[in-house]
Amino acid sequence: MIFLEAILNFDLSVFDFVSNHIIADWLSPIMKVLTILGDGWFFPIIAVILLIPKKTRKVGAAMLGGLLVMLVINNYILKPVIARPRPFNLLEWDGIKQYPALAQKWAETYVYPNIISQPHSFSFPSGHTSSSFAAATAVALSTKNGKISVPAFILAAIIGFTRIYMHVHYCTDVLAGAVLGVVYGIIGYFIAKFVLGLIEKAIAKRAAKKA
Repeated sequence: MIFLEAILNFDLSVFDFVSNHIIADWLSPIMKVLTILGDGWFFPIIAVILLIPKKTRKVGAAMLGGLLVMLVINNYILKPVIARPRPFNLLEWDGIKQYPALAQKWAETYVYPNIISQPHSFSFPSGHTSSSFAAATAVALSTKNGKISVPAFILAAIIGFTRIYMHVHYCTDVLAGAVLGVVYGIIGYFIAKFVLGLIEKAIAKRAAKKA
């Protein structure tokens, strides 16, 4: 319980810093556009597009594999099992009654900036961050090209930060989402490698029969 209180205090201090030192009227529209990239359609579309040319098929397959793994584990296992309330709903959570001082501090410090509408799903882990890092990891493993993978990871980190900026995810949601996203990307890469290998063998076998 002390550990949970420490986590919530850390998350609140991050929100407080972002609110007082980073949020700005000129920056919010930019962050709003960037956060949309992790909404669940951008990376799958990119993955499907990359599947079409033979040259980028492995990258697209790895991305799609990582995103599918992320969807299953994040949305159907972790989020409903952990059931962490969103930051703007924390004071409605029964568990916060165990920490009256923290609840009062949260009520006095946390202010939802209302840049985007409030999501209705559970908070942990951040799906935007997980999908972004899953895609970036798949790209890095498939291309082994720093000129492509480094910008991909930078974009993933920015998308993750937008979730804190918008106050829809705790910092710990985003950090966990980044770590899990890397794991999902690695799993997706090996799944894609295995499936594509089977397809290539099947094609070669059929071609050999025709010959």
